[in-house]
Parts: sequence; C-alpha cells; structure tokens
Amino acid sequence: MAYDEELADRIRELIGKERGLSEKKMFGGLAFLIGGNMAVAASGQGGLLVRVDPDRSDRLVASSEAYPMEMRGQKMQGWLRVDAGNVRTKRQLASWVERGVAFARSLPPKR
Repeated sequence: MAYDEELADRIRELIGKERGLSEKKMFGGLAFLIGGNMAVAASGQGGLLVRVDPDRSDRLVASSEAYPMEMRGQKMQGWLRVDAGNVRTKRQLASWVERGVAFARSLPPKR
C-alpha cells in the first residue's frame, strides 16, 4: 500500500513553515523530519506514524486511539500509529503532528 498523498498534503499544510523541515521516504511512507529527526509520517500501511517521547508512549496508548508501532513483531517505544479514521479532522491531525514536532525538536539536530 502506498502512503496517502492527501494525508501527506494535510501534514505539509500544518508544518510547512517549520524551521529545519525536510521530507524523506521511510518505512514505506513519507516522513516529515525536523532537524533530521522524524516527527510524523504518512504511513505506507495507512494512517499516521508519530514519534513521541518513549516515556510517554504507554500513557498515550492508554488514553488515546494510538497504538504502538511494531517492527518484526516487536513494539517500538516512542513510535505510535494512528489510523486514518482518527485523523480525519484538522484538529485531530494537528494534535498528533504537534506531539511529533515537539519531540523531534527536543532532540539534537542531525547533520
């Protein structure tokens, strides 16, 4: 499955003016990076992939519609998936994009 280009455009609309923004094809989708650190991605599996503080992953899963990203059968702390149906509105999407951007900004820029 290819990533949702409409979702990628909606993400771009929200963070297009962020300092240090770049885009890169990753994980079968289109990732949006801040200072070289992934913030969010339009996932190739559908929906949104969000990078968050690993210490907050479990709390976010328990209190929202997000669920852990799994890679080779292992849950990845700090990487969450949000289904497309849960980011239909601008407000829903913005909430997750803001979390991802905030975490990416908290990391040292990559060169």
